[in-house]
Amino acid sequence: MTRRYAIAALLALTTATIATAQTQIKGDSAVTFKYPRNVEGQAPINPDKVIDEVEWIVGDEAILKSEIEGMRAQAEVEGIKFKGNPDCAIPEQLAVQKLFLHQAAIDSIEVSESEVTQTLDQQINYWIQMVGSKEKLEEYKKQTVAEMRQQMHDDVYDRMMIDRMKQKLVEDVNVTPAEVKAFFRNYPEDSIPFVPTTVEVQILTQTPKVSLEEINRVKDQLREFTDRVNNGESSFSSLARLYSEDPGSARQGGELDYVGRGMLDPAFAAVAFNLTDPKKVSKIVESEFGYHIIQLVDKKGDKVKVRHILMKPRVEQTAIDAAIARLDSIGDDIRKNEFTFDDAAQILSDDKDTKNNHGLMYSATSDSRTSRLQMSELPSEVAKVVDTLKVGEVSKAFTMTNSRGKTVCVIAKLKSRTDGHKATMQEDFQVLKNVVAAKQREKIIHDWVVAKIKTTYVKVKDRYKNCDFEYQGWIK
Repeated sequence: MTRRYAIAALLALTTATIATAQTQIKGDSAVTFKYPRNVEGQAPINPDKVIDEVEWIVGDEAILKSEIEGMRAQAEVEGIKFKGNPDCAIPEQLAVQKLFLHQAAIDSIEVSESEVTQTLDQQINYWIQMVGSKEKLEEYKKQTVAEMRQQMHDDVYDRMMIDRMKQKLVEDVNVTPAEVKAFFRNYPEDSIPFVPTTVEVQILTQTPKVSLEEINRVKDQLREFTDRVNNGESSFSSLARLYSEDPGSARQGGELDYVGRGMLDPAFAAVAFNLTDPKKVSKIVESEFGYHIIQLVDKKGDKVKVRHILMKPRVEQTAIDAAIARLDSIGDDIRKNEFTFDDAAQILSDDKDTKNNHGLMYSATSDSRTSRLQMSELPSEVAKVVDTLKVGEVSKAFTMTNSRGKTVCVIAKLKSRTDGHKATMQEDFQVLKNVVAAKQREKIIHDWVVAKIKTTYVKVKDRYKNCDFEYQGWIK
């Protein structure tokens, strides 16, 4: 068992005597549990003097009253509703979490510290964006960011471990067309999923050319930053906070957590992984995002931790106007049937994500890929234009910011529109397949929990014995 599962330190919590009870669990192994009780000849426990209480014991894990109340308070803040009576649902949820964590330890499921840090960074950066600044967040939370990280760390770790354990349990789910048809053959009509309006959209993009003068301006600025760091005038992290145009890392002093080579832009990775001296600043690197200078923080195995400053050359309006005019001319030729949008996108577009698919936009997950997108899944600039188009119509040129943060000029074609409707096997097989797969995963998880309860020592206080639990077998 790891430090998260240690019970002894949690149980010196009342003015009552702590007694030890040994309970035989499956096989010959015995686990020692510690919980408060009255000892013969001692005055009864005064509930008002109890600092905390053990409400449940699951395996060799205690569920404390403070944990239950803490989850209740957090749920109220976040507007989370529990199934059934919260007095029963909350401790049951905590108990189920402990089952998953115990199995994750047995199966050697791993979550790295860098993954936890990355998740914490994402959460805290999201909060900062919501309230406006780090200072406002600390004022609202009445904690420093460091204190928030410390408080959230173990909960984030546990949540990631539980998610990994669940993923392992359902990793072999593979739904066949026959299973999908059988599932929906007698499915209630009013329960069939409603599919919102979807569209298929093709785009052809051209990136306005940046002037050589502007590129030199950016490079000179980065060289100045390098000199200031090398001369000891400024720290790399302070310059990153002030000037870097990567909003995700600028707040962290330009720091990117441990990351593998495959997760980085190839040009950026080639320089970052060749750095050896944390005191040195790299040469200027051009990536798909702009121009960078990089400083090594640390290396661990096949991962590197660096700081960087990103600067993006500004595009002059004359260059944007030229690209718009060029695309409008291409659009006119498509409308005159001089060539098709498919051919134009494949030959003329500079959007790497779509040009080899005739400009067709798509959404991809680990187990599916679709070109039928809801309007909310489109970039806002594209959605605004597409909403005004008829099927088969090609738009006038417009500008948008692409996934790499660059200004690009675009023409779009609405290839198809499917109005919202009840899912059908012919048009929405993937949607229905996803429903069946989710049901199968849900059943596997439910059955696993029920089976795990049967082989796990569980002790609950009498007040929970009339609860209508989601999983059977807690009361033994």
